[in-house]
Amino acid sequence: MKEFLDVTLLAILQGIAEFLPISSSGHLVIGQHLLGLDIPGMRLDLFLHVGTLLSIFAFYFRRIGELLAGLFIPGRDHRAAWEYAGKIVCSALPACVVYLFFHKEVDALFENAKMVGALLMFTGAVLVGTRLLPRGSRDVSFLRALWMGAMQAVALLPGVSRSGMTLAAARSGKIDAEKAAEFSFLMSAPLIAGGAMLDVAKELFGGGAAEASAAPELSWGLIAYGAVVAAVVGYFSLAMLLKALKGKWFWAFGPYCFAAGLLTLVFC
Repeated sequence: MKEFLDVTLLAILQGIAEFLPISSSGHLVIGQHLLGLDIPGMRLDLFLHVGTLLSIFAFYFRRIGELLAGLFIPGRDHRAAWEYAGKIVCSALPACVVYLFFHKEVDALFENAKMVGALLMFTGAVLVGTRLLPRGSRDVSFLRALWMGAMQAVALLPGVSRSGMTLAAARSGKIDAEKAAEFSFLMSAPLIAGGAMLDVAKELFGGGAAEASAAPELSWGLIAYGAVVAAVVGYFSLAMLLKALKGKWFWAFGPYCFAAGLLTLVFC
């Protein structure tokens, strides 16, 4: 029963923090630390991210359908669709390279609540800084997609907000707010899906054996339940973030991140 309640709380936390720029990975680490929930590696974290991936698909269902139609259905605008898909691939490259060479170091940080606190404060500073940046109306170019991808790679660190970093990068490139939000969340889909598949492969082919000996694992059924809860909560959080971008108070999440990071350094 305790595990069920713990996963429910963490899933709600993930659904809120994945889209609001307050770092879902950082809040999951802090939540696990405060709850005393010993979950080895990144399995639960990844599948809660899969839950919020489902909310992206639901929220941008029409846009994703248009993109897929443009890619594969004859008579559609193939050039625009393939160009957009190419930008998504381009944006994924920095994070893939960083994780390929530094995945052990990145994974280890998920056990360090103090580091998460410091990185949350960094996220807060970046978010507050966006208030000083002018708004723009540009499209996402390949170069701007790569810049957003570089900031997405920084957000592999727990405590650094992926949405915060990518949207701050978009703001610095004077990209239109709605286009930036759409691209920010669609560009995350390949990495989240790839990370989940990698985790499943490790389980199936024995790569997670060493982790399994360190602490008891949660059941796959409980993890799937957490993913569903994260998906539902994430859908409404995404809608709230878009309102924040349109209402010009996106930066206001910064003081919260700074305070949360400071409290984490003091009490964890």
